[in-house]
Amino acid sequence: MNINPHSKIAFIGYSGHAFVCIETAQAMNLDILGYHEFVEASNNPYNLSFLDIEEKFEQHDALLFGSIGDNTIREKVYNKLIAVKENIFTTLQHPTAIVSKTATIGVNTLISAGAIVNPLTEIGIGCIINTGAIIEHECKVKDFAHIAPGAVLAGNVTVGERSFVGAGAVVRQGVTIGKDVIVGAGAVVVKDIPDGQTVVGNPAKLLV
Repeated sequence: MNINPHSKIAFIGYSGHAFVCIETAQAMNLDILGYHEFVEASNNPYNLSFLDIEEKFEQHDALLFGSIGDNTIREKVYNKLIAVKENIFTTLQHPTAIVSKTATIGVNTLISAGAIVNPLTEIGIGCIINTGAIIEHECKVKDFAHIAPGAVLAGNVTVGERSFVGAGAVVRQGVTIGKDVIVGAGAVVVKDIPDGQTVVGNPAKLLV
């Protein structure tokens, strides 16, 4: 991972998904500066400092992490801020995750506890590889996609930008999933899925 363990980190967003990101950062022994939000959270389980969203990010030296679960919003926030200041985002990898030395992981991506990323896999910018997900050899997970807990991508699978593969879903080897696709929890995907579709079931079929 390209992160100095002595770096400070600030989160953008502070709710359910952020809690997973925060505990990953804690497991990595990172120094958490606080969280950026529009309003101060009434629920602050980690006792983090509130950093107003209007505060200029360049006023502190912390690296940023977009801890926002919604793929589209996470992408918009990333693109807005990266245009203001380059090299301000970092990547988080839980110590219990297994990531091949030949895999590539994009910035602002979370590799959660127990996830496995196998050889020659390419994970894009701003992705979520959630708890216990398995990404097999030579897969390509494009920018801002989310592979949910326990999902399995067999070898040579491609997942398009902003797509979501639900909890416990299985994608057969060689399948291509388009952009902005939703794969329902527990689905078994055995053939390619075009952009913008939602599929559910075993075998996975278009939701109509």
